Amino acid sequence: MNATSKNQSDCPEVQVPVPVFFTFGVVSLTENLLVVVAIIRNRNLHSPMYCFICSLAAFNTIASLSKTWETLMITFAEVGQLEKTGFSETKLDDVMDCLLCMSFVGSFFSFLAIAVDRYITIFYALRYHNIMTMSRTGAILGLIWITCGVLAVLLVKFFDFKAIMICFVVFFIISLVILCLLYIYMFMLALIHARKIAALTAGEGGKCRHHRRWGNNMRGALTLTILSGVFVVCWAPFFLHLIIMTVCPMNPYCECYRSLFQLHVVLLMSHALIDPAIYAFRSTELRHTFRKMLFCSDWKLCS
Repeated sequence: MNATSKNQSDCPEVQVPVPVFFTFGVVSLTENLLVVVAIIRNRNLHSPMYCFICSLAAFNTIASLSKTWETLMITFAEVGQLEKTGFSETKLDDVMDCLLCMSFVGSFFSFLAIAVDRYITIFYALRYHNIMTMSRTGAILGLIWITCGVLAVLLVKFFDFKAIMICFVVFFIISLVILCLLYIYMFMLALIHARKIAALTAGEGGKCRHHRRWGNNMRGALTLTILSGVFVVCWAPFFLHLIIMTVCPMNPYCECYRSLFQLHVVLLMSHALIDPAIYAFRSTELRHTFRKMLFCSDWKLCS
């Protein structure tokens, strides 16, 4: 994807040292694997929301793994151990691109699934366990992973067609609009619901319990909002790069922006690095599980 025509502007391409890519990849890979293992290990986290978070962490793990492996391939190619245009190297690079595209689409679908789950939790609390069963959650996750795999293969295979790139960018914009509208609708209803709670004439104890449960649900929605905001900030420059490649491939001003491609990739990789930190900061149960995993030599003694 970073193969471009010869730079026609006075802006030299910004080079990011290979150790930076490698460090980002290894650290984010470790963090997201830790999240996946923590959710699998802790039975208290076996709920639809944490299943979707686990899926998100798994997609981030794939992104980190693919970029780390690609960095190693570039390093070996620079020292003459690999051919940059060899058949097997090209095919392997296509696989890495497929995994990266799959991680992007999967991350967005995971965010959307978490948003819908939060919506049901907040506004259909009494029916939540009937609506979001674990079997339905598994079916949704299976559909997400299959769809993401197919879309990633199609995108990489037909990437040279402008129509495919345009569809990819349009998908990003439409999905972003849908997610933003869902947030706006969710928080508008939350404001209305909060006013209704304040007007209740029930006993103080019942109101306090209602307020506490409502606060916990809104805290989860706020965490999702933070995660989605980080996702947009980290991926938007890369998508603007794709748009520029399509709209003005030879314009010198566009070339100046394209010269920052490696910085955009670093920002893209930082998404997988930041997400687990947000999980740990916002979720008490995850923090407790992380401490048990990191500081207990015998996991059975920590149960």
